[in-house]
Amino acid sequence: MDKITVTSPLLPPLDELTPYLEDIWQRKWLTNSGHYHQQLEDELCKYLDVPYISLFSNGTLALITALQSLELTGEVITTPYTFVATAHAIKWNNLTPVFVDIDPATFNIDPAKIEVAITEKTSAILPVHVYGTPCNDAAIDAIAKKHGLKVIYDAAHAFGVKECGQSVLNYGDLSILSFHATKAYSTIEGGAVVCKTLEQKQRLDQLKNFGFESETQISMCGMNAKLNELQAAFGLVALNKIDESIAKRKSIANYYDKAFSTTAGIKTLDNHSSLELNYSYYPILIDQAEFGLTRDELLEKLQANNILARRYFYPLVTQFELYKGDASSTPNAKSISEQVLCIPIHNALAEEEQMKVIEVICG
Repeated sequence: MDKITVTSPLLPPLDELTPYLEDIWQRKWLTNSGHYHQQLEDELCKYLDVPYISLFSNGTLALITALQSLELTGEVITTPYTFVATAHAIKWNNLTPVFVDIDPATFNIDPAKIEVAITEKTSAILPVHVYGTPCNDAAIDAIAKKHGLKVIYDAAHAFGVKECGQSVLNYGDLSILSFHATKAYSTIEGGAVVCKTLEQKQRLDQLKNFGFESETQISMCGMNAKLNELQAAFGLVALNKIDESIAKRKSIANYYDKAFSTTAGIKTLDNHSSLELNYSYYPILIDQAEFGLTRDELLEKLQANNILARRYFYPLVTQFELYKGDASSTPNAKSISEQVLCIPIHNALAEEEQMKVIEVICG
């Protein structure tokens, strides 16, 4: 039996990508803000309903550069319940990450814990829209304005997500996206920074191109983080398929919701009617006392049946040696990380495969 994977890349039809590749070959322009790079920025601004976007070669470099562009100092408050790249980007900017606990209902950073952690060294807040569920931006924005802090959203999971009809990518000062192959929308590898002014975009564009101000002038210590033309072309074709893909993911999520609603010991995320999600992930929480198996025992059972699931996020960032902290200070994050399991959801998941996943979990 073939393995049922936890995710699968959105691969547009090859015959639709081929004309783009042929045109790139004719143009002989492979990188450095070429034709398709510029076109993808324009199309993404329209699709995502954002003012400006700067494309990057990956989401991590996008986040590193976003932080750099704001010239931050001292400490940045963030969450331990995230992929380690969030914390790495802070350290790459010679900043100190300060980890606070999460809301156990949303898995996002708890605004009530943010204000307690603010010191005279704090310069920014870096929340994460975990699994694409929007953070409490109103509360975070109020705290940031009160203390004069910048807010940069790690929106790696939040492509196309809306709250009350508005794009969550417009929250904060900047938002970053990941276009990695495992995401709902991808450019194979890639990422972006969403910003609100042309001046911000120009600064980001300069920083991702070594800091060049002109052909003979460098005014910033930038890096090489540009997205190439082949990936931009891939992204344009994939953008034509994203609505269909998200609709398929939503139907899978709804089917899981129904199947697990009566399964003792399994908790799923509550999604409010005000949200338009992309269903990038389907996390479940395992309560051993009620379910009869630990999270890791269920993971082994799934693997024995050729079903790949992922303990995402586990361990916490603060459990890595580089960020070693006291897990007792973030009890909600620790508890969720020890129960969570992301199960297969993607546009290529067949109905019989989903039924197999449910059968193994519930059987």
